[in-house]
Amino acid sequence: MNQPTFPQLLRSPTMLLAFGFGSGLARKAPGTFGTLAAIPLWWPLQQLPPVWYLAVVVAAAILGCYLCGAASRKMGVHDHGGIVWDEMVGYWLTMFMAPAGWGWAIYGFVLFRIFDIAKPQPIGWADRHVHGGVGIMLDDILAAGYAALVLHLTAYIMA
Repeated sequence: MNQPTFPQLLRSPTMLLAFGFGSGLARKAPGTFGTLAAIPLWWPLQQLPPVWYLAVVVAAAILGCYLCGAASRKMGVHDHGGIVWDEMVGYWLTMFMAPAGWGWAIYGFVLFRIFDIAKPQPIGWADRHVHGGVGIMLDDILAAGYAALVLHLTAYIMA
């Protein structure tokens, strides 16, 4: 399958979610656009108690293993650039228990994109060696861990 069109995504809930409601169709930097698409969904998510927030994000990550794997198989390409559900979940993980406010939302966005693109170890290893839907999700989950650590350390230092 070539790059899908938005009408094709609308016919497949799996592809619609995997492509971040269409944000993954961006011709340049689809991962960045997928992460941007996660921000409006994060805003109400942050209102949940931490245990519910984490439960929703863990469920989204588990669902993502299926979505990303199925979309990857349909596209015939491992981790096609347009598959951005993993970036969305990565952003939500980055922002778990982050301070409120747009400044922190932007800071978390920037940190997550830096770690997702740079792929310091073990992110790079996971990206190269773990395949399928789990592999697609894992490198972004690890990038979110690094980004969250830096974000929370920054918040602690600034407190």
